[in-house]
Amino acid sequence: MAGDIASFGRLTGALWVLIRADALLPEPLDPYLPPSARVLAKAVRLLRGGKARRGRPGERLAGALETLGPAAIKLGQLLSTRADIFGEPFAEDLARLKDQLAPFPLDQAKAQVVKALGQPLEALFSAFGPAIAAASLAQAHPATLIDGRKVAVKVLRPGIEAQVRADIAALILAGRLAERLGATARRLEPRALTAAVARSLELELDLRLEAAGASELGEVMARDPYMRAPQVVWDGVAKRVLTLAWAEGEPLSSPAALEQEGLDRPALAVQLTRAFLAQALDHGVFHADLHEGNLFAAAPDKLMAVDFGILGRLGHAERRYLAEILWGFIERDYLRVAKVHFRAGYVPERHSVEAFAQAIRAVGEPIFGHHAGEVSMGRVLTQLFEITALFDMRLRPELVLLQKTMVTVEGVARRIDPAHDIWAAADPVVRRWIMRELSPASRLKRLADEGLDILETLVHRLETPPAPLPPAVEPSRRGSRAGWFALGMAVAGLAAAIAAVWGRT
Repeated sequence: MAGDIASFGRLTGALWVLIRADALLPEPLDPYLPPSARVLAKAVRLLRGGKARRGRPGERLAGALETLGPAAIKLGQLLSTRADIFGEPFAEDLARLKDQLAPFPLDQAKAQVVKALGQPLEALFSAFGPAIAAASLAQAHPATLIDGRKVAVKVLRPGIEAQVRADIAALILAGRLAERLGATARRLEPRALTAAVARSLELELDLRLEAAGASELGEVMARDPYMRAPQVVWDGVAKRVLTLAWAEGEPLSSPAALEQEGLDRPALAVQLTRAFLAQALDHGVFHADLHEGNLFAAAPDKLMAVDFGILGRLGHAERRYLAEILWGFIERDYLRVAKVHFRAGYVPERHSVEAFAQAIRAVGEPIFGHHAGEVSMGRVLTQLFEITALFDMRLRPELVLLQKTMVTVEGVARRIDPAHDIWAAADPVVRRWIMRELSPASRLKRLADEGLDILETLVHRLETPPAPLPPAVEPSRRGSRAGWFALGMAVAGLAAAIAAVWGRT
């Protein structure tokens, strides 16, 4: 009870900070709001403070979010990637939330490294410089190992764990309260959504997990030419400290990054889109925080990612749904897209597949054949939201990281290259997955593998000596005959399945 009171006070305080800064419902959002919400927005603006009239909306929002702490800052980082929705000035004003927050003192950082690693700084580093980037949870320092290699050392902010715990408690309460606002709010699954966000924040507080994520994704990225990850220096890893090899290039959060001599901006945007899709589709694990502050670019089109605190994971079924939906849009096969949504359970069965396909066509067709700069993403997102409401689609919490990362990646890619065509960029990666995973030969192999697994299990059971029976119980031969009958049925079933697939080739 006391915790809920404290969380409610935190939420109320956050709401007041946003209102006073005129950052809750600023005027630039009016075109996207329904009439009733516009009336509410005008009423809220009557409470704004005198300072709120100074500066641009993005500047005011950035200042308010920085005041509110880590969870709010992460929201600002996401918003900053969508200049195509909110406008370039708004996005630029929020950009400093990515890696340009106020750092904590160098001596505190050094003390934390010494304590975390359990040895003097000189035992590992020959040089250790002031912070070059500071974000919501941690900051990065340039350093040199005693063997001469240049590295980046990430150190958590002092006391950040307590701030995150308070944020998580407030988020969970906000989810519970949001569910009471009506059917529309419940459709967005606010409790599950806030729980997913809270869990990701918790995981980011252990840099040993981030080191493991960097190592895993580094191996995954090495299989494709699109993106790279710096090597982990395991001797410099602890719960509150992470040491990585120095990232090549310039951070995309720096204006100089896209002005590098020889940089191929269209190719770089394509690399980013394909990197994300290859990770998600081919390997089922992806970097889920791909904003400009976590990406480094080098000429002509090299990309390196850092900050692996948030990884997304997809099972084979989710990867198939994603691939088929993207492929349907690429081929403009809206009926296929609709059927996938129904098969995945995203749309309740009481609705018409054909009607849903018609609604998707209304969103997809206006996009094709147009320059990216001619497409209003705000209008597209508004229309998509209206369609999801019309067909009772609920938010899928297990796909939140995927959806959030897709929004971020598209936004960053379009800032790199305003003419970026996400569908054309996605085509080779999605086509490769479809041809490999959904071809008749692939289905045949998958059925054969599943059949062999069944056979091995049955054979193992038949070969395993049965448990000793009491002397009074005479062993029955029926069990043995039943076992061989089951084995025969399994073989027949496997043969029939293979024949069925083979007949479709």
